[in-house]
Amino acid sequence: MAFFGLFGKKSVEEQSSLDKGLQKTKTGIFDKISRAIAGKSKVDADVLDAIEEALVASDIGVDTTLKIIDNLEERVARDKFMNTDELYSILRSEIEKLLDISDEHEEEQPRIFDFSKKPYVIMVVGVNGVGKTTTIGKLAARLKASGKSVVLGAADTFRAAAVDQLVIWGERAGVPVVRQQMGADPASVAYDTLKSAVAQEADVVLIDTAGRLHNKINLMNELTKIRNVMRKVVPDAPHEVLLVIDGSTGQNAYQQAKEFSKATDVTALAVTKLDGTAKGGVVIGIVDQFKIPVKFIGVGEKIEDLQIFDKRDFVASLFRK
Repeated sequence: MAFFGLFGKKSVEEQSSLDKGLQKTKTGIFDKISRAIAGKSKVDADVLDAIEEALVASDIGVDTTLKIIDNLEERVARDKFMNTDELYSILRSEIEKLLDISDEHEEEQPRIFDFSKKPYVIMVVGVNGVGKTTTIGKLAARLKASGKSVVLGAADTFRAAAVDQLVIWGERAGVPVVRQQMGADPASVAYDTLKSAVAQEADVVLIDTAGRLHNKINLMNELTKIRNVMRKVVPDAPHEVLLVIDGSTGQNAYQQAKEFSKATDVTALAVTKLDGTAKGGVVIGIVDQFKIPVKFIGVGEKIEDLQIFDKRDFVASLFRK
């Protein structure tokens, strides 16, 4: 089973999956704007109002929407006349710029993981119910299919379902899962996982963590403890802190990003369940507001529906006629 979209060019099937998965969001943004400007020969105040309404409705967020509208108004005032094709082109460009938070020009196909670090340790965080364990399982399966050796750590020891689900994914993907009894110290599980990975000379380690936000101090302390204990085995671990958020929850996803960013050094995002919502604009708003790159998006149930995030493909899908 080959997954070309994990570390290379998207396959035709993956591009089709992306277009299908973003259809509801596309309807909320592109189609709504299309209806607003139908029959108009130029961009006027009514068109700009309709664009603003469509962007806010897709949960891009008010602050990010105002950035886009301000830039559009500036262009309209400067150019005096702008037809609808020019409008779409500028909108795409503005959204792509918001999604590009790199300090320098990216490679054509950006490097997702630095496999020169072995094992490459990814600590996965997020509240319960966002698809965290499923995302770990899908990512493990795709890494294994691409030729990488993977070890999973079941450090969400407070939910039997999380451990059992991770074990099922491990069996499905053909990768080992390190686990302890329910209620065990999560840091201890992470420690054992890294010791096992080093002994096996594994390429990648994925550590599942408990997703609780009821007490931010406890969350911060627990994640800090896991990080410190892992560094006893791999001094610069974790190399990635991947926050998984549910794209269908709109403003709640913003809140989760905010709270986890306070609790730990989040380095990347995975946004799930974009196929079931018209609010996929949350991806744009969160990147703009928190300056954290999106590395993966979930646009369906199948393993290949967990895709590497490419801002150009994402925006193109939203504006594809």
